[in-house]
Amino acid sequence: MRKANLKKRPIQEDSRFKDKLVTQFVNNMMESGKKSVAFRIFYQAMDIIESRMKDETKSSLEIWKKALENVTPSVEVKSRRVGGATFQVPTEIRADRKVSISMKNLILFARKRGGKSMSDKLAAEIMAAYNEEGGAFKKKEDTHRMAEANKAFAHFRF
Repeated sequence: MRKANLKKRPIQEDSRFKDKLVTQFVNNMMESGKKSVAFRIFYQAMDIIESRMKDETKSSLEIWKKALENVTPSVEVKSRRVGGATFQVPTEIRADRKVSISMKNLILFARKRGGKSMSDKLAAEIMAAYNEEGGAFKKKEDTHRMAEANKAFAHFRF
């Protein structure tokens, strides 16, 4: 990039949990600038998780954070062209990108799920990720498997 790096804008805490990670998640989930709708969906999903997982000692926020941690990849593969051949080169991921990828995967696979409302789908995907199953967790496993298979090309790192 030719220009200087942009300064990160500060993210404000959400009103219910007082957590910046929740606001970041809602910002990723938001469509067409409808932030209040995205917050409502997220809070309804938290309520659904609270009601369905009564036997858990953890709160719904702790369950969501653990689910996010379970779908966070540590490596990714990037395409690199060397001498006419394209290699899938495994690379480490920056900490902020890890969180962003995990949030986007969780939201993507929640949208693909079957269910009545987005809050139901999101709650189901979060509970599946918490139990180390579901689409987002499978995507992380596939990414790690691909990186492991292509670790011979790690010396082509950018």
